[in-house]
Amino acid sequence: MTDNKELEYTPDIVNLTDDEGNEYTFEVLDAIESDDGRYLAMLPIYDDPQKTLDDSGELVIVKVGEENGEEYLYPIEDDDEYDFVADAFIERLQDLYEIDEQ
Repeated sequence: MTDNKELEYTPDIVNLTDDEGNEYTFEVLDAIESDDGRYLAMLPIYDDPQKTLDDSGELVIVKVGEENGEEYLYPIEDDDEYDFVADAFIERLQDLYEIDEQ
């Protein structure tokens, strides 16, 4: 007797709210930890299929910080740090996703 187990894909979904109260939903595609911190590569998720089609498909890369025991995400403002992390994500994800390097 064979045991047929199906692998289920369960995406890691993150909901974020900006300073103006607008909510955004992202799927976390990958995470990298380095000496400088932890980073996430995400893609936006839309309720409206047309918005999904209109989206550029560009990865959203953020840094994970911690304050008072709570994790928060913030943009990487240092260009060299961003380029280093973006290159690492592209290298890791290019076999799974079609990535245009610009």
